[in-house]
Amino acid sequence: MRRTIAARGAAVAAAGTLALALSACDDPGGAGGGGEGGGEGGGGSASDLRVGLAYDIGGRGDKSFNDSAYRGLQRIEEELGVAEVNDLEPSKDEPDSAKVDRLRLMADQDYDVVIAVGFAYAEPLREVAPDYPDVRFAIIDEEIDDLDNVTSLVFAEEEASFLAGVAAAHTTEEDHVGFIGGVQTPLIEKFESGFTAGVEHVDDGIEIESQYLSQPPDMGGFQDPAAGKSAARSQYDAGADVIYHASGASGNGVLEAAEEEEKYFIGVDSDQYESATDAQKPYVITSAMKRIDTAVFEFVSAVAEGEAESGVQRFDLSDGGVDYADSNEEAMGEIGDELEEAKQQIIDGEIEVSSS
Repeated sequence: MRRTIAARGAAVAAAGTLALALSACDDPGGAGGGGEGGGEGGGGSASDLRVGLAYDIGGRGDKSFNDSAYRGLQRIEEELGVAEVNDLEPSKDEPDSAKVDRLRLMADQDYDVVIAVGFAYAEPLREVAPDYPDVRFAIIDEEIDDLDNVTSLVFAEEEASFLAGVAAAHTTEEDHVGFIGGVQTPLIEKFESGFTAGVEHVDDGIEIESQYLSQPPDMGGFQDPAAGKSAARSQYDAGADVIYHASGASGNGVLEAAEEEEKYFIGVDSDQYESATDAQKPYVITSAMKRIDTAVFEFVSAVAEGEAESGVQRFDLSDGGVDYADSNEEAMGEIGDELEEAKQQIIDGEIEVSSS
């Protein structure tokens, strides 16, 4: 197998031209060459597949959304024995044209599977996918159901966020908690809605602070740890003692504030207790898990088996697509039973969590 994850692709849009360096391969002869995607099924054996992944804003190293996608790519490389994998980073404040060029480049380079991480790729993918009917595309967090070679991988973020709200409500000593969103989009509003519902399910008298770091079209709120830290300090100063964030790499600043203020933090997408420093770990109660890694792995597995389907695939608590992290054993000793009870009630339909 050719190992290419460690090599970085760089995408830079300038004067309408994309300068992008794909990683070199150990075996320049290579496998691949326009997969057999399309419609339902497609693909061949895993050893024939070349898989490309394009990151969302913030890129790899955000300890959240993109890193979860990267873990899925690692599993693909390690367990499926594919011919090649490659992952490409976005540039800061790039236009949609750069995303179009990034997707088109991978398709032109004969990647059989191209995975776009994040709703920001929706319009670029709509533009590119019809031109490459033999390439199997997937997009995270956007519903595209009218293209035969595109699979949408979407999640019940509101269910995991409900559990984050339950955790916050059972942890707060001040009856005052906070939510920080990266950018105020419908997707991130799902996180806020679920969190608020979970808090109020436990105690509707708890005060909830809420703040977004930026407004569309400014997507910088997902990659601004300094802004995350400032927002968290403001909420802690206002009396909140637990903050849940859905802000991508900006959440690293929220966690820094939690450590400095000795207040509590709830992570998102990945298990942020695992990526926290030893000094930060005591303040990380749990994380609202979004198993992008599992979705990415299962999608490529389906392509390899000729069973990939176009349209929308949803992941929720019932199938493990979302969940809560239980790595902080001390915290789970205090609130684990409450979280598990709420989780089962959602799965059983006794609690219905609205996405808005």
